[in-house]
Amino acid sequence: MIAVYGVFALSASARASFQLLTKFDEAPLAYSLSAVSAFVYIIATVALARGAKSRKLAWLTVGFELVGVITVGALSIVLPELFAHPSVWSGFGSGYAFIPLILPILGLAWLWRERAGNN
Repeated sequence: MIAVYGVFALSASARASFQLLTKFDEAPLAYSLSAVSAFVYIIATVALARGAKSRKLAWLTVGFELVGVITVGALSIVLPELFAHPSVWSGFGSGYAFIPLILPILGLAWLWRERAGNN
């Protein structure tokens, strides 16, 4: 789980950095959301890697990620004019084979399983 989050942290960070530096004026909302998702993936990766020390932070970031991908995914369908350029979470992560939608669900299940194993 940590490795997958790490890959997404790197991928989303690279994409967001490129978009912000070269195309920000074309789609500021979409590219800002890509940067937010990259930040969330980085924090989630670190929190998951730290284990019990950062369990609350992991729950918060992975939960925020799920809410974010559902919200941005829904908005990108209902108000497509806001997302002329895709973000990581637009279309529920369709540009990434829907992994951004599946990943937080698996992440929350993993955290739940880890919690149950520690009791």
